[in-house]
Amino acid sequence: MGKIAFVFPGQGAQHAGMGLSLCENSETAKTVFSAVDAIRPGTSEMCFNGDEKELAQTSNTQPCMFACELAAALSLVDVGVKPNMVAGFSLGEVAALTFSKAVSVEDGFALVVRRGELMQEDAEKVDSAMAAVLKLDSQTVQELASQFSNVYPVNFNSPGQITVACLKEELAPFSAKVKEAGGRAIPLKVRGGFHSVFMKDASVAFADLLKQYDVAAPEIPLYSNYTAKPYEGEYKALLSEQICNPVRWEDIVRDMIASGVDTFVEVGPGNVLSGLIKKIDPHVRTFQVEEYEDIAVVVKELKTC
Repeated sequence: MGKIAFVFPGQGAQHAGMGLSLCENSETAKTVFSAVDAIRPGTSEMCFNGDEKELAQTSNTQPCMFACELAAALSLVDVGVKPNMVAGFSLGEVAALTFSKAVSVEDGFALVVRRGELMQEDAEKVDSAMAAVLKLDSQTVQELASQFSNVYPVNFNSPGQITVACLKEELAPFSAKVKEAGGRAIPLKVRGGFHSVFMKDASVAFADLLKQYDVAAPEIPLYSNYTAKPYEGEYKALLSEQICNPVRWEDIVRDMIASGVDTFVEVGPGNVLSGLIKKIDPHVRTFQVEEYEDIAVVVKELKTC
């Protein structure tokens, strides 16, 4: 068997009830939820019982997803499933950073709480939106985006799937251009144009915030959204720059596979990353751990390999 990677998802997969079965059945997960509640009271209750509108607010989504992702990852470690490397998509990178012990659980959570607040503040400054562009290659999407003043390719997810951030007023005409080129643009249920110039103020403010924290070298290879390579150099710069720059997910996954990874475990709500990984390379194995019952499935499958 090759190497194992844990991947931590970003916004979009949140839903009421997430993390509940982990908290009820894993002492480690329970400890994580207790720790985040001590810093931001009501976080676990929001995960377990929050409504869709409440959970969709960036300032709520990010801390809630962080808690569920870290609880899932650490519960896997409890039963002997340990990754050789980790990566996270957008906010998931902060959860991966924490899992790698570059920061403490308390510091990682405090950072993601403030990150969510800053990004929501920027999202409220302009009427921006995001859309997933399907069936077109990255060069074509970039050429189409260049025809508009405020359309930016921001998430290079997989072959034939690139996400753009834009002013909401430019979404319809851009989508029409995409259709003319043989593609399809699907608006995303997010409130803001993330990983673009619309998030510059949040990036600068987050960089200033990071000066108050110690960020150590990760104990296992941790991939950066900004460089699509394992962390090296100025760790704090990698964390702040990714807020207003593209997520290079396809490049990250390809580099992990080239480094020997053949098994990806998505830790936290949803299976978005697993789907993208399969599009990038259908030969690798993917698993999802969101519910406590998923842990036993992963353990069983890995033992038979």
